[in-house]
Formats: sequence, structure tokens, C-alpha cells
Amino acid sequence: MMDGRNRPVATWLYCGATGIIIQIILGGITRLTGSGLSITEWQPLLGVLPPMDEKSWQHSFEAYKQIAQFKLVNPHFILSDYKSIFFWEWLHRNWARTLGIVFIAPFFVLVYQKKIDKALHIPLIILFLMGLLQGVIGWIMVKSGLNDTSTAVNDIRLAIHFITALILLCYTLWMAFKLSLTRLAIPNKPYLLRTTGIIFCLILLQMCYGALMAGSKAALAAPTWPDMNGFLIPPAMIHGDPASSYLLTVQFIHRLLAVLIALLICILYYRSSSWQTFPLLAYARKFSLALICTQVILGILTLLNSFNSSYQTFALLHQSTGILLLITLLFIFYSININRYPATLTGNNNQVIE
Repeated sequence: MMDGRNRPVATWLYCGATGIIIQIILGGITRLTGSGLSITEWQPLLGVLPPMDEKSWQHSFEAYKQIAQFKLVNPHFILSDYKSIFFWEWLHRNWARTLGIVFIAPFFVLVYQKKIDKALHIPLIILFLMGLLQGVIGWIMVKSGLNDTSTAVNDIRLAIHFITALILLCYTLWMAFKLSLTRLAIPNKPYLLRTTGIIFCLILLQMCYGALMAGSKAALAAPTWPDMNGFLIPPAMIHGDPASSYLLTVQFIHRLLAVLIALLICILYYRSSSWQTFPLLAYARKFSLALICTQVILGILTLLNSFNSSYQTFALLHQSTGILLLITLLFIFYSININRYPATLTGNNNQVIE
């Protein structure tokens, strides 16, 4: 049940969060199609429009031909091929620009209408700064691949870009939750709060390793399941060359975290049976269990299809499901956490979410 006084601001933040989710998915498509290095310049304003004539397209294509990705991976590209990868990077960047408008334009309207409390000014400034920082991090990531040796962006910078986007999403949703969700009359059980918080942090860490998996193509180092090239712990992870050891270690940790998260969510589901009387929380509890089962299956399918054309589809579904799981755990954590404080400190009445 949403407080009518805060409805416009909460709706604005939820719309922004939806836009961030779309942006993250577009980023995944951009990575999977190898489009991230297609635009070799960062033009925050002039880059709104794509090349508008043949001469401009040729100029952009010639700039792309100077980097290693073209020389080593795509030397067969003609202009039509280049346009196809240009589209996804251009759309990814333009959606980011649209997000800026979605956040900034309504902000001034809401300020003019005096809908935003003074207590929200600093959190919103932090939100805007985080959005700007995300754009800068994105360009630093792209620059890591614009050279004569790299055929893709640096995997660590990719992971940083991905995780900061998720943190921005969670921060936005947390603010929206505070304005729209009322307190739940549930028993205060600290162990459930701790368990949920641990799971949430582990999912963030897991998604960081997922980005490292994607950026380094670590799945190709051991595309087998449940073993890793015939071993539980592949010897090459410890005794192999540095490159192989790194790839296998990233994949091993990613697998280990998946098992740990799945077990903890099952434990949370078992120990939170009392939530069944609270509609949204009961749905979130069941949804988290369904999502982790789906996520594990998609992870296995993504791994086993690393060399197949269906890899992109499974990888994108895997990432999207991970985002939904993260949001669900954030909602559960907020719903439990809010009960730790008196109603006067939260600004919400002690009511059940409906």
C-alpha cells in the first residue's frame, strides 16, 4: 500500500529503476554481440545521432578498423556488418542518455510542485552522482579495448561497470521502497535478517564473478558439468600457467558461490514459513526459490553451450534472472529490516503490505 503523499516520487524512482534494468540488459546484448568497441569516440552530446550519410559511416568504420578487434577478430567485416554492431552500442549509449532525462526532468517538476521532501535532497544528489560516475566508468571500460592488442574490454573493468550498475539499481529501489512500502507486522527474527543480508551480498559477489566469466570467456576453460574437465578441482587451476589458472579459478568460484547461494535460499525458504500470511512477502519467498532453481539451470545450460550459437540466448537469460533474484532479495531484506525500527523513524505506519 503506497502513501499517496509519496506516490509521485516513488513512481518516478520505480520508472527510473525499470530503465536501469533495461540498460543493464542492453549492456549484456552489447557484450554478447561484440558491439562494445564499435564506437571509438565518447561524445556525450554529439553522439546522440548515428552517422547520417555514407561519408560519416565510412569515417566511423575507418576508426574501428584501427583497433585490434577488427584486425584480429573481424577483418572480414564490410560496412553492413559494422552497422549491425554499431547499432547495439549506439542504443546502449542512447538509452543511458534517455535515463538521464528520465531522472532529471521529472526531478525539477517534482521540486517545483514541492513533492520532494528536504530529507530526500542529499540521497537524490548521491543518486545523480552515481549515474554520472556510471557513465565515466563505462567509457574507461571501453577505452581498455581501444588499442592494438586487446580484442575486447578488460574483464575487471567490465565487472566494475556491471556491479556499479547493480548498486545504482539497488540504491534507486531502496529509496523507492522507503517511500512506498509500509511496515510489516512480522516477528522480529534477527537470524532471518542476517541470512537474507548474507544471501544478498553473495548474489552481488556472484554477479561480479559472472561478469568476470563473461569478460574473460572463462566458461571455455572448462565447458563441462558437474565436473570441470573431468575433475572436481582441476589440477591446472593450481599448477597450470597463469592464464589458465585464472580462468579456471574464476569459474570454480562462480560455481561454488552458486551452490552456496542455492543452499542458503533453501534454508531461508524453510525458516520463513511464517511469512505465508503476508501476501507480497510470501510471493517473494516463493519467487526467490523459483528464481534460484531457474538460475542454476540456466547457468549450466550457458556453460554447456559455450561453443554453440545458443550461448547468447542462455547467457542473456542467465543475467536477467540474476537481476530479478537480486531485486527479490533486496525487497525481502528491506521488508525485514524496516521492522527493526520504530514506526516514527520510518515515516510509515505499522501496516501489512498489500
